[in-house]
Amino acid sequence: MEILHTFIKEARIKKGLMVREVAHALQIDQALVSKFESGGRKPTRSQLHQLAEILSVDESKLTMLYLSAKILYELAHEDDAMGILKMAEEQIQYQAAPKIKAEKQDDELKLFLKGIDAAKKKLNKFRKFDSYRIAQALELEYTFESNRIEGNTLTLRETDLVINEGLTISGKSMREHLEAINHAEAVELVKDLVQKKIAFTERILLQLHHLVLKSIDVANAGKYRSVQVMIKGSKHLPPQPFLVPKQMEDYFIWYNKNKKVLHPVLLAAEMHERLVTIHPFIDGNGRTSRLVMNLILLQHGYVIANIKGDKANRMTYYEALETAQTENSKSKFLKFIADGELNSLNNYFKVVGGK
Repeated sequence: MEILHTFIKEARIKKGLMVREVAHALQIDQALVSKFESGGRKPTRSQLHQLAEILSVDESKLTMLYLSAKILYELAHEDDAMGILKMAEEQIQYQAAPKIKAEKQDDELKLFLKGIDAAKKKLNKFRKFDSYRIAQALELEYTFESNRIEGNTLTLRETDLVINEGLTISGKSMREHLEAINHAEAVELVKDLVQKKIAFTERILLQLHHLVLKSIDVANAGKYRSVQVMIKGSKHLPPQPFLVPKQMEDYFIWYNKNKKVLHPVLLAAEMHERLVTIHPFIDGNGRTSRLVMNLILLQHGYVIANIKGDKANRMTYYEALETAQTENSKSKFLKFIADGELNSLNNYFKVVGGK
């Protein structure tokens, strides 16, 4: 019978890695890895995901061993352990049934996805006409629109002057300048991650957020919030700060479970909505969630989904988010993002192909 800690140790040895090398990859102390291998300590769920990549083992198997160890710990001294397991199995089967039904896509969403799939097939024909200048213009527009959603008043031209010419715009705040510069740097990081095929992890998320708030809020850049927050104009109340670490752990567990199952556009939309609903940061949640969404889209070969920041579109965006957060209905938001990606694909064809 395989046990978690022996499985980890044997996988490391088979991979030809030293304990210190695994510790360095996990960014933790070497002694902690030794405890993983002796059974004295269990890795967190996010560490399990990293271990699966580092050791080149099946993540689902690693997770099963982890959960099996947790269940064994809870039931080891119970007289009717088998009966308890049987009851739990029945409850899981009962709870799973409505979930499958709830995730069924409506006809309109299916139509959007069909259009996106057809458009994506055309992408390769247009990529050869792409250029640095075109990419730069589209990324600039994305930075402009994403900041505009959050109330930044720089125009598209002013955003260009700030980012590419290093100019200061009279009458605009220093924060607005920094928001433009920071977002442009975050987009560069996203592109670098895609090019190097680096997986999306918690460390990457915190890097993106650090860039978003760099020089704006140094104390909170790249860190989860430690205070309660409210979203202006929204009925949704984000979780208490002490719940954030656990909810973020669940966020990445959900991602790793669904990243090879869901349509990439739906996966990107879900990761956007789930992150902004947890609202794990003091500030910059919206920009960061859209960067995460577009990281996932670019990783799957799509183009940046550029959500427009004009008043009408911004209201539609916020209303779709609020419906997902307060009514437990994501259909409106998923369709909004799918429509946005389809529009971005068609706009890309027009810009690159001149049609």
